[in-house]
Amino acid sequence: MERKRFFLISLRGSRYKEGVRCATLKYLWLRAAFLLFALSRCGYAAVLEGNSDPKDNPAELRVWPNQTSRANSDTWLAQHHDEIRLMRPRLLLVNFSQEAKPKTLEKLARGIMAAVTEGSRYHGYANSNAPAFLDYRIFKFIDLREPGKTKGNSSKLPVKAGVTGTYNVDHNAFFSESFAKLLDVRDPDKPERFLRLDELVDKGYVHEVWFFIETTPDVVAYECVEEKPQYDEHFQKQGDHYVQAGNGGDSDQKWTGRSVRLGFVNPTRGIGCFLESLSHSIEGTADAGAIPYFTKYFQEYAGRNLKKRFNLSFDSFYDLWGATNGVEYPDEKTAVIRLKGKTNRIENYLAYGGNVHYPPNGRRDYDLENSAPVLSTIEDWRIGSGPDGKDIAIPWTNERFAKYRQLAPDCMGAWLVYWRQNFPGLNNRQKGDAGKPMKNWWPFLFY
Repeated sequence: MERKRFFLISLRGSRYKEGVRCATLKYLWLRAAFLLFALSRCGYAAVLEGNSDPKDNPAELRVWPNQTSRANSDTWLAQHHDEIRLMRPRLLLVNFSQEAKPKTLEKLARGIMAAVTEGSRYHGYANSNAPAFLDYRIFKFIDLREPGKTKGNSSKLPVKAGVTGTYNVDHNAFFSESFAKLLDVRDPDKPERFLRLDELVDKGYVHEVWFFIETTPDVVAYECVEEKPQYDEHFQKQGDHYVQAGNGGDSDQKWTGRSVRLGFVNPTRGIGCFLESLSHSIEGTADAGAIPYFTKYFQEYAGRNLKKRFNLSFDSFYDLWGATNGVEYPDEKTAVIRLKGKTNRIENYLAYGGNVHYPPNGRRDYDLENSAPVLSTIEDWRIGSGPDGKDIAIPWTNERFAKYRQLAPDCMGAWLVYWRQNFPGLNNRQKGDAGKPMKNWWPFLFY
């Protein structure tokens, strides 16, 4: 087992100068397949990868976590944001599903991780040498299935008593002493007790959590929740103030002092569907205003300022939900918008980056099949490569993300890998309003 583990760690331990260099998608899948094979030989009660203990963090300060900063929301992150070249967040996986096999869940998690990694390669669709910025590591896999039960979820999944027909997962319970025993991580200072989830986050063992939960009539979970510190325009935390910065949030959840993203994965769906959930969480961070700098630029990129740009009565195409609403494009620079029986025609229409549900030429929610071109600056947004420093607009179609249909084949997955690659990432060329280089957006995930 130790020999097998050595090779497993060695495979992931190649040298990083400017981040993880992922030459092809094939590499990501081969790596995921190898890891799955090796780990399947080790059992699923507790799967740990290399550097799972914060004491083993690298001294290299361009990699996070490191010996100086180990945990989410560290002040160090904001202070050294621009110096970070690679993030290796530790991921805790917890299974409540009685129906899914651990081996299947492990494969799903690896696939999601590969898609997240690929999505963090700035303009990776055009540059095969673009380094990845996010390289998630599994800290531990906890399988909470109960013997003799093959349907629904384990009774160990905490739900709010008497709450049905609405969101009822008890998020506070994940941070309890009783749940700490299920996580089974001993306190190194007091071996007779177990570390709570908030302590695992505070000590830098865990940076994100994904729960596998079956969708059943008695359990309703948000896709992703996160409580995040409130920052000001200078990236300073505002005392102990925090906001709900996920895709929804539990008002009963107590603030623990550090951010941690809790994602709920539907085991019956695939890689792209949870990538969609994670991407909605990014939108939630912008909507919450947790980091004003990020909110300002993300809302522009994601086309969530339509009221200001085109004098419409709404800010986002998300308002077009419903069978009778939508957008048509008579030509590549005209948009005809239908909402509640009213029509708005926009001449000289220009899309920027689109949102989770709407690619630049999207006609309705979840439209991945429109092959008709619409002008978009998504690949040159705030770069200004055109004449007089203008962003170059291209006739954009769904062919731009076709290469990712295998990597993240369901829901909005293929589009979202490409969408995320156009975020200002490592070594980006975007500029802010003052003409200064734009910050890499990815470290904001762990502010």
